[in-house]
Amino acid sequence: MEGRPKITELRPLLLFLIAASFAFKIHASSQDHDLNAIFYEPFNESFAGRWIASAKDEYKGVWKLSKSDGHDDYGLLVSEKARKYALVKELDEAVSLKDRTIVLQFEVRLQKSLECGGAYLKYLRPQEAGWRPEGFDNDSPYSIMFGPDKCRTTNRVHFIFKHKNPKSGEYVEHHLKNTPTVPDDKLTHVYTAIVKADSEVRILVDGEEKKKARFLSAQDFEPALVPSKTIPDPNDKKPAAWDDRPKIPDPNAVKPDYWDENAPIEIEDEEAVKPEGWLDDEPYEIDDPEATKPEDWDDEEDGEWEPPKLENPKCSLAPGCGKWKRPMKRNPAYKGKWHRPLIKNPSYKGVWKPQQIPNPHYFKTDKPDFEPIAAIGIEIWTMQDGILFDNILIADSEKVAESYRRTTWNPKFKVEKEKQRAEEAAAGLSFGLYSIHKIIFDLLYKIAGVSFLDAYNPKIIDLIDKAEKQPNITTGVIVSVLVILLTVLFKILFGGKKHTVAAHEPNRGAAPETATNPGTRSSEVKADESEKEDAALRRRRET
Repeated sequence: MEGRPKITELRPLLLFLIAASFAFKIHASSQDHDLNAIFYEPFNESFAGRWIASAKDEYKGVWKLSKSDGHDDYGLLVSEKARKYALVKELDEAVSLKDRTIVLQFEVRLQKSLECGGAYLKYLRPQEAGWRPEGFDNDSPYSIMFGPDKCRTTNRVHFIFKHKNPKSGEYVEHHLKNTPTVPDDKLTHVYTAIVKADSEVRILVDGEEKKKARFLSAQDFEPALVPSKTIPDPNDKKPAAWDDRPKIPDPNAVKPDYWDENAPIEIEDEEAVKPEGWLDDEPYEIDDPEATKPEDWDDEEDGEWEPPKLENPKCSLAPGCGKWKRPMKRNPAYKGKWHRPLIKNPSYKGVWKPQQIPNPHYFKTDKPDFEPIAAIGIEIWTMQDGILFDNILIADSEKVAESYRRTTWNPKFKVEKEKQRAEEAAAGLSFGLYSIHKIIFDLLYKIAGVSFLDAYNPKIIDLIDKAEKQPNITTGVIVSVLVILLTVLFKILFGGKKHTVAAHEPNRGAAPETATNPGTRSSEVKADESEKEDAALRRRRET
């Protein structure tokens, strides 16, 4: 046995062989990636010269190559807050989306969270002759826009595609409905869009399918890819004699004699009695007895010096100070301005609608006609810095995209997740409680964005903001939001009968509702009335 080497002597060699094998697998995996990816950008070296920053004056934000917090992995960093950013990479060859499956994938880490801003990519179609990357801006036309966007009530992973109407020649934005929400944490997340150009798109977040939609479905995209066959006649006008008031003031009603429109809403409470111990001769505030005039005070330049005021300590021991006045109470005789009661309008003809005419822009298709992808652009406006983009991928195989997620994203995510849980445990906040907290506030923001609550949106948002800052009032805020929601629903359901639609001519009655193509709508983000107050904080969206 003397001639055989001992196990301890072989250990260094075994470790070397294992390490060499592991390195070979990584190298082979990398080669496999390179062979199968149509485009891949890992940002593991300087992007200068390959990615071109816009030279337009409005884009002041500085892009940097930076390590992801806690990793040796590099990414493309949004380095300044409250800035516009624009960067573009022209592809060596345009990528066709016709009659094939194309996978768009990239990673984003919101290292300082995201209160208001975008973190999406624009996949640009071929630009006009003479276009240069330095001219990239919001108006540079794209085929697909995909990725996270968040600001107040907006919280979604966008998927928008532009399609040329063969009749009008105009490009129309089609927005995916009921999109996934943006993960509310500071971890690295990977976003995947699997585009089957002849039928559907699937949206994955961290490899998990969150949305599946068909391009030809009016239920999945707004506006629908195929326009409606008819549209309201823009030249049709409501007749002057058409009365669309369901109720009118009663012309025979007379104001009652006892109705006093001039009665004040409040009057003095004659039954009120001054509390015992009230200090009529004591002022509520007194001069600070310890205050002294500063030595450098100049009466001519600074005016006559007056000591600062402080609350009279005697008032804190008494019911009150100063001249006592009777409190005000609601006037039982107050009725306000008198109005004639409403009665049913005998001349009511119903809600007038213009007649329907054939839509000149209507067309039929069995699949969308996508423009090719000639470049990848990032054009955003954000209030937060610390947004890190990484591992941008275009592939024609779902397996290739899954391989990238497994080797580039998953190891980082696991490390970050464990660190997050440890930090939450140290802060006394269990992971389960954190998840419940996140779900509750995501739901509240979704409720605030419901269209029929537009009138209450500012109030609801204010309540949610307060609850996020003061967790102890969360329960009360939830109750308040539910009360508002139920009140509005009750009014909608039981507020009155719906009036039938009448026609102003026998052959021009209101046609059955059809899905119309609101061509004037340029962006779902701009269209939401609940987001008008955020317009000053948001980037311009291409129209």
